[in-house]
Amino acid sequence: MRILVLGAGKMGSFFIDLLSFEGLRVGELCSGMHEVAVYEKDPKRMRFTYNCQRFTELEEIRGFNPDLVINAVTVKYTIPAFKEVIPYLSKDCIISDISSVKTGLKDYYESTGMRYVSTHPMFGPTFANLQQLSEENAIIISEGDYMGRIFFKDLYQKLDLNIYEYTFEEHDKTVAYSLSIPFVSTFVFAAVMKHQDAPGTTFKRHMRIAKGVLNEDDYLLQEILFNPYTHDQVSQIRTELKELLEIIDNKDAKGMKAYLTKIRNNVKRDIEINK
Repeated sequence: MRILVLGAGKMGSFFIDLLSFEGLRVGELCSGMHEVAVYEKDPKRMRFTYNCQRFTELEEIRGFNPDLVINAVTVKYTIPAFKEVIPYLSKDCIISDISSVKTGLKDYYESTGMRYVSTHPMFGPTFANLQQLSEENAIIISEGDYMGRIFFKDLYQKLDLNIYEYTFEEHDKTVAYSLSIPFVSTFVFAAVMKHQDAPGTTFKRHMRIAKGVLNEDDYLLQEILFNPYTHDQVSQIRTELKELLEIIDNKDAKGMKAYLTKIRNNVKRDIEINK
């Protein structure tokens, strides 16, 4: 199977290594080993890509004639990248994305007339141990090409990822909860933090998280927070902070105990669900 990866960034390189070195065999869609290529406009970003063909010109894509395209460019350029390469693809080629923001993608895919599949590996090189992903998750959008979904399902199973199938809308609701809440919490921490000469363990851990989140692409952070489902999630943070501040101002020991019990039960419930 001929697979073209768009973009040689962190996730693009991850997929290149995964597909080219493992030579995974995937269902009826792939009866043999993968032949992998990467298209990247900046040649310097391909210096550490191995065991794959490296393209910087669009005509090279036509000659490669991929069966599957995995779009791994930053979210700001996902659709522009598709628009650029689709004229050089065959009508049977499956186009796919791994974007964490799906805004506008469903309508775009359907306008192309191409076979498509959309997934979201809910991990990244910033925090995840890419050698041990059994505790990480991946979403496969239930809308799109059946064989494309089978390909990614088999691929993610081989990585021991926990796989969930959602519609585009369900995905956006999930992302609004699972990403916007920790991102906003991190923003607030970073906004009020001060340099500590002797920081405690908890502070240092929060600082590492803040550095990782703030190392993400600005446009990605913006789009996650501009998700139409994000507002209600962030409003919950405001409500909880108001309640906690009232407890602190009133030095309400009984109220604090009740609040700690509530949030401990929330965490306990989540742990039990994910066992």
